[in-house]
Amino acid sequence: MTVPRPEADAVDRRSLHERIAADLRDEIMTGDLAPGTGLPSTARLKERFDASNATVQKALHLLKEEGLVVGRAGAAVTVREHRQRTVRPAAYMAPARAGEPYRWLSEHARGGSRARSELLEVGACRPPADVAEALRTEAAGEVLRRHQLLLVDDEPVELVSSYYALDIAAGTAMAEHRKITGGTPALLAELGYPPRLSVDRVSARVPTQEQYRALRLPGGLPVLRTLRVVYSDDERPIEATVMVKAGHLYELQYEFTPE
Repeated sequence: MTVPRPEADAVDRRSLHERIAADLRDEIMTGDLAPGTGLPSTARLKERFDASNATVQKALHLLKEEGLVVGRAGAAVTVREHRQRTVRPAAYMAPARAGEPYRWLSEHARGGSRARSELLEVGACRPPADVAEALRTEAAGEVLRRHQLLLVDDEPVELVSSYYALDIAAGTAMAEHRKITGGTPALLAELGYPPRLSVDRVSARVPTQEQYRALRLPGGLPVLRTLRVVYSDDERPIEATVMVKAGHLYELQYEFTPE
């Protein structure tokens, strides 16, 4: 029988420059190194991490590739402004009012950002197994998928695939290759399927090739994958959406009301 090794004996097998970047990345994302703040000097970082100048520069290069800091060799390196975004899922659940844009777009507009979406593909497909289970679809059955890329200030930020049972989506605007005013939540409500409950399952994963290219991801950082299932009356699942975003640029904020 193999006895698990104590956590104290665990070895961090990453190279030193990756470990340095990881510690600095955490301080940037928690706000200890706020936007506009200069990083400690190379000399101080060398002393702190017992590293060579070249190793420190390799760590800073990783952070620059990720867009977390700016600066050039031999000059001060500064934490980049407005890189981390907070996603508030509760703000997007209710359908948009008549004539208003999809709530994801309006929420970003209120924050001073220019948000838009690119519809990449619409059509019937066999969904991933977890989506099929969520929609209570036959294992080999097809559903409708609307696949799009979301951009903020012309930067790709989220790859989204939304899936719908064919008996709900067939013959509606959802099945057409065009954008829907107010988004699909508004259309579903009009069709008699108002959202009553939204359930998120969030995981961190290594990005697929498509996700890596579409989101222009740096290095080997993970992505956040959210499977959101929306239920209507009688607890019927009406929409299952897979949302993938860069893990180092986002945090999710969930709001709860005690019962």
